[in-house]
Amino acid sequence: MIYLDHNATTPLDERVLAAMLPFLQTYYGNPSSLYRHGRLVRSAIDTAREQVAALVGVSASQIIFTSGGTEANNLALATLNHSDKLAVSAIEHPSILETALYLQDQGHELTLLAVDSKCVITQDAINQVIECQPALVSMMLANNETGVIQPIAHYAEQLKAHNIKVHTDAVQAVGKIPVQFEALNVDFMTLSSHKIYGAKGCGALVVGRDMIINPLLRGGGQEQNRRSGTENVAAIVAFGKAAELAHTELTTRCEYLLTLRTLLEQQLATIPRLTIFAQHAIRLPNTVLFGIDEVDGEMLVMKLDKKSIAVSSGSACASGGSLPSHVLLAMRVDAMQAKTAVRISLGISNTAAELTEFVTQLKSLIL
Repeated sequence: MIYLDHNATTPLDERVLAAMLPFLQTYYGNPSSLYRHGRLVRSAIDTAREQVAALVGVSASQIIFTSGGTEANNLALATLNHSDKLAVSAIEHPSILETALYLQDQGHELTLLAVDSKCVITQDAINQVIECQPALVSMMLANNETGVIQPIAHYAEQLKAHNIKVHTDAVQAVGKIPVQFEALNVDFMTLSSHKIYGAKGCGALVVGRDMIINPLLRGGGQEQNRRSGTENVAAIVAFGKAAELAHTELTTRCEYLLTLRTLLEQQLATIPRLTIFAQHAIRLPNTVLFGIDEVDGEMLVMKLDKKSIAVSSGSACASGGSLPSHVLLAMRVDAMQAKTAVRISLGISNTAAELTEFVTQLKSLIL
């Protein structure tokens, strides 16, 4: 199989698997236990916390491990008090958008930040939000469908000058481009293990030093009383190892992915009636969202699957319906054209030969 859907999930790195296996087989103690077996497991969690912290340039105490990016996003939005206003961008992941709509139903005033045709949040949207004075603004660092990178640091500086807290969902960006929490000037940041060749079922919320968290889960007081529940030790260890590898190999990975993306886009340019969405925006080095006029994206995904090529028609977390991408609609792409969308998201194990084969098979289906 040619796997070209790494924004949905990445394969588990063999080095990550080797790191986590002992905690599935031998070191099974509860990390809250005081005896030696428990202390050893606790030490492994502490090491993983330091590894994840190093990836984004924070102290280990600022990392709260969660069950994944969705929980971390929900935890960030749970920092709102009863009457607080909220603003989120119109292109957020469903775990932000759906939570924001729920909070709106609970009485929180909600504002959606508009984006332009390149999928970039506009300055006008920021200006309007400042006038509304929400308690929190959530803006993803890199979009999971288009790959477009937002000017988070620039906008966060403006928002925080008006005492507005800022959260960024950095799930797609971390491990593909340099991401430093302090440089982005945000208060909260969401991370996910399975987007950087770690295990599924583990994520993290990075929390600013003076920020208060309202726990979603209460109980035994794990994760500094911010996220109770016995820790998923093996997955946390895997996250730590994946973060360590992403940190040390970042430059090599980024350059390689950009080389592959450039090759792919050159080959796609030979296909008539094909549009690469947000092509001229600053994007992740691994992501290409394209559409071919009058070719249904979901149908094309299924046809490619029959040829053992895995791609996506958009966000995997929002799949299963026939509605056009909310991201493309927010970019004011016509609904019919939006339904042509197919996303290619490259990984470090992909090759130039695989991309050539993909384009060959794509042409055989549509030409």
